[in-house]
Amino acid sequence: MTSSPASRYCGRLAPTPTGGLHLGHARTFRVAWARAREAGGEMILRIEDLDTGRCKPEFVAESIEDLAWLGLDWDGEPVRQSALRDRYVEAWRRLKEEGHIYPCTRSRRELRELGPTPKGDEQDAEPIYPAAWRPPPGAEREYDAPAGANWRFRVPVGERVSFTDARKGEVSFVAGEDFGDFKVWRRDDVPAYELSVVVDDIAMGITEVVRGEDLLRSTARQILLYRALGATPPAWCHEPLVRDASGRRLAKRFQSLSLRTLREQGRTAEEVLGEVFGKERF
Repeated sequence: MTSSPASRYCGRLAPTPTGGLHLGHARTFRVAWARAREAGGEMILRIEDLDTGRCKPEFVAESIEDLAWLGLDWDGEPVRQSALRDRYVEAWRRLKEEGHIYPCTRSRRELRELGPTPKGDEQDAEPIYPAAWRPPPGAEREYDAPAGANWRFRVPVGERVSFTDARKGEVSFVAGEDFGDFKVWRRDDVPAYELSVVVDDIAMGITEVVRGEDLLRSTARQILLYRALGATPPAWCHEPLVRDASGRRLAKRFQSLSLRTLREQGRTAEEVLGEVFGKERF
């Protein structure tokens, strides 16, 4: 796999249709769209619907309606991750054959019992996976397909993974300290977020990823995947999280702050964006 030249700009809107979009999505997607259009670049709409148990057709339709209501547009037809499985299997196979990943038989409960997660606001934070739990080399050869095991990426323990962010400046995490071996494929035969977005961003030639700052640690993991897949990472821009009155970051379960609810209340897109950005330009 190789990445596209950096002389062009290509961004993406990537909603996950497991519920309605909220004010935090409005901010991030608006910034992503604006950066692409200001650069005279391309904008791709990618529906991240791999979790078939939670992703619903009605949420897909609602997300597209919400994005259009915000005044956002994109180039070409929406792309659905659920139609791209062969792409992820190919990447899994390459990572397996080159010894970057291994099958993990440890349960979620065993991992939780290790203790607290690393500090941060990341939604996917988990205790550091102990290097001692890694199976012996060659365990992956028993598998011809990814189903039946959680597959984890073997991080280079002690290596500092650094990147420059358009918002945060220089950011770095230490593999094995700030994050451990992470999932790239789930036991229920679904590609994990880390793998699927990297594979798609490479294939689509994405040159800058705009998303929430709760995914900063995830970016460090993904940089390791880009390297393992022989690709150059894109540029990064992590936006501040939008929080409710109590300081909690927004989630899809907060229906009162969903874009659909605000639309039904008669709020305009300009009012909503004005509330999200305050005095900032949007």
